[in-house]
Amino acid sequence: MYFAALLARTEDGWEASDTELDDVESLSDLVELAREGSADDDMVLVFIEQEDAWFGVVRVEELEDPRIYVSDAAAAARSSYGEILTNELLGTDGEDLAADLDSLDLDGTEDGESDPPDPGVSGAAESEAEETALVPAQAGPVPTGPVGDRQILADLGMTEKELLALDGDALSDIADALGAAEILEAVR
Repeated sequence: MYFAALLARTEDGWEASDTELDDVESLSDLVELAREGSADDDMVLVFIEQEDAWFGVVRVEELEDPRIYVSDAAAAARSSYGEILTNELLGTDGEDLAADLDSLDLDGTEDGESDPPDPGVSGAAESEAEETALVPAQAGPVPTGPVGDRQILADLGMTEKELLALDGDALSDIADALGAAEILEAVR
């Protein structure tokens, strides 16, 4: 079960709204949703939480690139919305490996041409070499623990050390540090 909310900083203080992530398929969609939640290009924090497994904060300000923090990348990567954030942070694009392999020209021939077998290579060794060539280097495992901008909330009253120490109801603790606990709880 997910909880998602937008926390917008306005001239009058913080405004919170719960939000549906059903149409969010990419970080761009999430940023667009955040910008729509802001009346005057104010700063918006997107809070996403999956039960007590992980939480994420995305900070969107005017035309700047979004800043992202995820409490546990390995746990988040196993969920649809967390995967969006971890892919962005870890530099993976989530594209289908099969599509990438189909587009590669691994034997050096033109499409439709066949390459004559090398007389010095046995059939089994040739087959093994082809299989090895088709397997791309695997990206390392997704790290367990926090990833992203650990200073994402520092100028708002929550230090890196405090952010890293959060557990349990982390989003409420963040909202409390920002002076927006009651506002966030009203949309929970």
